Amino acid sequence: QLQLVESGGGLVQPGGSLRLSCAVSGFTLEYYAIGWFRQAPGKEREGVSCISSSDSHTTYLDSVKGRFTISRDNAKKTVYLQMNSLKPEDTAVYYCATDWKPRGFCATYAKFYDYWGQGTQVTVSS
Repeated sequence: QLQLVESGGGLVQPGGSLRLSCAVSGFTLEYYAIGWFRQAPGKEREGVSCISSSDSHTTYLDSVKGRFTISRDNAKKTVYLQMNSLKPEDTAVYYCATDWKPRGFCATYAKFYDYWGQGTQVTVSS
């Protein structure tokens, strides 16, 4: 059964860092794109970053460029989102997702993805 499980969220002060993990099972990670999304209360879900199956393509939301880095460890079946210089506006539930289609590229719009994790809460506050 295909499954994605996020972890690593928590409470952090502004300027701090967190590393989110997306552990997958039920499929071979190296063949598929993974996206990270977030949703704050009362707001639409937005795409934060994605990484393609070949690692040749990554993309980031403008507001996180230079602060967030997406990476993957296929052997550990895990995709990471390193988040530095966190701001209060980064507060949200963060989700990872996969399209489970060997397309060789990724996208940061939700309809691209068919399988989602349950989310992990990130709160940036002093």
